[in-house]
Amino acid sequence: METKLLKMQNICKSFGGPLVLNNVNFEVDKGEIHALLGENGAGKSTLMNILGGVVHANSGEILIDGCPVKISSPSDAQKYGIAFVHQELNVVNDLKVYENLFLGREILKRGILDINSMRKATWEVLDKMNVKLSPDAMVKDLDTSYKQVVEIAKALLQNARIIIFDEPTTSLSNTEIENLFNIMRTLKEQNVSMIFISHKLKEVIEICDTYTILRDGVVVANGKISDSKGKITIDELARHMVGKEMYAHTIYREREIGKPLLEVNQLSLDGVFKDLSFTINKGEIVGFTGLLGDGRSEMAQCLFGYNKHYTGSINFKGKNIVVRSTEDALKCGIGYVPRNRKENGIIKHLTIKENFSIVTLKKFIKGIFINGKREKDACCAMLKQLNTKFGSIDDPIISLSGGNQQKVVLSKWLETNPDLLILDNPTQGVDVGAKDDIYTIIMDLATKGITIMLLSNEPQEIMRVCDRAYVMYHGSIQGELSRSEMTEENFMVLATGGTLQ
Repeated sequence: METKLLKMQNICKSFGGPLVLNNVNFEVDKGEIHALLGENGAGKSTLMNILGGVVHANSGEILIDGCPVKISSPSDAQKYGIAFVHQELNVVNDLKVYENLFLGREILKRGILDINSMRKATWEVLDKMNVKLSPDAMVKDLDTSYKQVVEIAKALLQNARIIIFDEPTTSLSNTEIENLFNIMRTLKEQNVSMIFISHKLKEVIEICDTYTILRDGVVVANGKISDSKGKITIDELARHMVGKEMYAHTIYREREIGKPLLEVNQLSLDGVFKDLSFTINKGEIVGFTGLLGDGRSEMAQCLFGYNKHYTGSINFKGKNIVVRSTEDALKCGIGYVPRNRKENGIIKHLTIKENFSIVTLKKFIKGIFINGKREKDACCAMLKQLNTKFGSIDDPIISLSGGNQQKVVLSKWLETNPDLLILDNPTQGVDVGAKDDIYTIIMDLATKGITIMLLSNEPQEIMRVCDRAYVMYHGSIQGELSRSEMTEENFMVLATGGTLQ
């Protein structure tokens, strides 16, 4: 029987409290793409950090090619051919591609940088990946998918045999995702193994060969994506991850929709989008989607006063408004949950309570002091309303799972009592269980009369909760879909510049 490339056996880990990993067994074959799945907090990151030498297991062993190894540091992991491609890419924008690949381990010739050798090695590794990219290209000029290519090439130059991909498609367009998958297939043919961590189960089924699912630090399921009975389904994977049936209930509810709340006419931002006109009614949930770079996020930022150099008119609650700052937007009753929570939604070194109250701090000030009890009561009440799991509101925000962090961000804006709440990719980096919670929250808010603009890269997300949707293409609205017209095919036709028959 052929020896597995990687075996992690009976891995246990505790950080002083309950076990985070409890007798976890995890195996990867040569030339295999293996999905590691689970909700946030299931233990995926801890397991991979043990493999990467970042943290140490309390017990258990790791075998490479059947031989026990000790991985005490990231340099040990690198020595055994283990590499990480993180969601937050570790590239230097002001350097060229080849300079990034050899940063910290430059090739020298008689004490001088051997640029030709580094450029040649870069050409060779990019050719191995079947990627057309100049070693002399500046990384700052590359889109996200090519920056990811740089990270993968760096791993291959270090003779990586196992590459761990942590949420690699979060910030990629559909075309960029397909390019990444083509590179992964090429590496698979060259016997490179990959561990694929993702919450996007459709992608898991498309690209992976096998899967392991963790729940509360225990392996609850593993196997092949395809076997003699056919492919495993998204619902089956989700059920294992959360321990219950997913999507068994319909979140969408018919509601009474009010009069027009927001009317946008000929809204333009030079070089980004042009002549956008649309209407959103009170209590309505309206989706905006398309491919990355279509201008929808920048449009939302104009409505919230972040991009103030727009032209066109905005009518809100029956009045023409001019939004030149976020303060203007807040005064009007507009709230905004931005995309990329880690970069734009939370302040990492602050507590849960401080993140909650930062926008509405004036409400809790009495004289020259903050009324701590009032702030605490408001925070706890809002987090309870959103079914947020937390220990103490004085814990760091980063102590929470991604889904619960996002609920804190939502609570921050709900405390402003908005009439219109703009949600830009609200479930980005959130596990399937927390997604369901957030969709339910969105529907409850709309039922209470709050109007929702939902910007999303995922048609399925819009189909779950939206009353209708606008599809954008190259900075313009390509079409509008009623709820009955929402299909993945119709979304894709419009998002790629087509028209519906």
